[in-house]
Amino acid sequence: MGILSVMAGICGFGVGTSIGLVIGYYFFIYFQPTDVKPLVEQDSKTFQGLLSEIPLWLKMPDYDRVDWLNRFIEIMWPYLDKAICKTVLTIANPIIAEQIPKYKIDSVDFEAFTLGSLAPTFQGMKVYVTDEKELIMEPALRWAGNPNIMVAVKAFGLRATVQVIDLQVFVHPRITLKPLVPEFPCFAKILVSLMEKPHVDFGLKVLGADAMSIPGLYGFVQEMIKDQVANMYLWPKSLEVQIMDPTKASRRPVGILNVKVVRALKLKKKDFMGGADPYVKLKLTEDMLPSKKTTVKHKNLNPEWNEEFNMVIKDPQTQALEIMVYDWEQVGKHDKMGLNTVALKDLTPDESKVLTLELLKNMNEDDAQNEKSRGQIVLELTYKPFKEDEIPDNVEDSNAVQKAPEGTPAGGGLLVIIIHEAEDVEGKYHTNPYVRLLFRGEEKKTKHVKKNRDPRWDEEFSFTLDEPPTNDKLYVEVVSVSSRMGLLHPKEVLGYVDIKLADVVSNRRINEKYHLIDSKNGRIQIELQWRTS
Repeated sequence: MGILSVMAGICGFGVGTSIGLVIGYYFFIYFQPTDVKPLVEQDSKTFQGLLSEIPLWLKMPDYDRVDWLNRFIEIMWPYLDKAICKTVLTIANPIIAEQIPKYKIDSVDFEAFTLGSLAPTFQGMKVYVTDEKELIMEPALRWAGNPNIMVAVKAFGLRATVQVIDLQVFVHPRITLKPLVPEFPCFAKILVSLMEKPHVDFGLKVLGADAMSIPGLYGFVQEMIKDQVANMYLWPKSLEVQIMDPTKASRRPVGILNVKVVRALKLKKKDFMGGADPYVKLKLTEDMLPSKKTTVKHKNLNPEWNEEFNMVIKDPQTQALEIMVYDWEQVGKHDKMGLNTVALKDLTPDESKVLTLELLKNMNEDDAQNEKSRGQIVLELTYKPFKEDEIPDNVEDSNAVQKAPEGTPAGGGLLVIIIHEAEDVEGKYHTNPYVRLLFRGEEKKTKHVKKNRDPRWDEEFSFTLDEPPTNDKLYVEVVSVSSRMGLLHPKEVLGYVDIKLADVVSNRRINEKYHLIDSKNGRIQIELQWRTS
């Protein structure tokens, strides 16, 4: 009987285990929870919520990792804490003293003010690359601190204390330093905007009791702070802090440089037929204004122009005149024939000076290529400084935006799009790029540039709108078309970009280089202007 009992037990265990596994497998396969969705079926907001604790530099490739900055702040925090608190008290005390009489308050005193021992951390930082004299940064800041801020308020013979503890702040600001100037601290003002509503959480003790435990008060205070801060500083609104005197930041003009392009001599042949089609470009260093250009002299290696140009000078001690001679091409990139520069500090005021300059390959004195003769350029220069009563108050500014023409709809404006150039665009079968714009269903195109990975267009397009394009996007596509007859690979997309237009409505002008999507290294420089009457 003992042996039979053991055998029966073993058989029962084996049969029971087998049946249990079958039933469990059946339930696992055919009775999955209906309220759980796979990750691939989740929407973007839900997925972002699941990844909320992951740093931005992991989720978004255009954000940089800034561990070095966090380490620096951590080490410096004990000293930064004291310096920040001292600065805040210095600013706050006079304001409080001025305001409390309006509310019949006797006094407001800070009994304790420290930010605690826990330093804030940056989860990542995005830096915008523009061709303007500005630096734009978007850091992601998180601070779970342990501050101790205690304020004593006296009114009507009573005294009450309010204490702020356990502060948490998650904020995503945009910090703009502009304009950049060659004087320390190298920028004139700081603009701070919030790209989204901040998250603020804190404990509040009144007379030693936790005020946030009152039902409904916590949520009300949270939303009120978010809304108030957003109303003041949510993009495109900003907090502006002036660092330097605006008159020192934006240098006023001090004179006029008159440039007469007389002639060129012994230019080198560039065209297939043994000639050249030269023209001259003039530009001042430290100036964002467009270059001045002479006319084109076709099939001439010793051209005469005798054309005059006036250029506004802001600092004759540091600025220089750049002279570049190009060979004009009907199709493709214009070839550079040579260049040279003239330092304005070498000119005697109010005295004309005729210069015959050798055309060089580049401005590197040690480059052996500059020993090769490329011809000469003859200029007549006259620097005329302003007298005190002649200094103009308003001059052409590189950041200024023209007004919209007459007849522009009231409340609307003119959206101007200038396609400057592209870099490192390359097709698989051919590279003859042009740009295609698509805005509100309307299409516009630039000219074609044949066999050029770095094409330049400098073409302008405009759209008259009844209202600002705050919620619109501009689709920009770089396309290459085969120059040969045939149906094999006639067209190829070299890259594209979608540009949100809310920023240009707020800033009035943006000049930026954009990375092209679906392109290895391609970039395109586009200037956007929003002109209103």
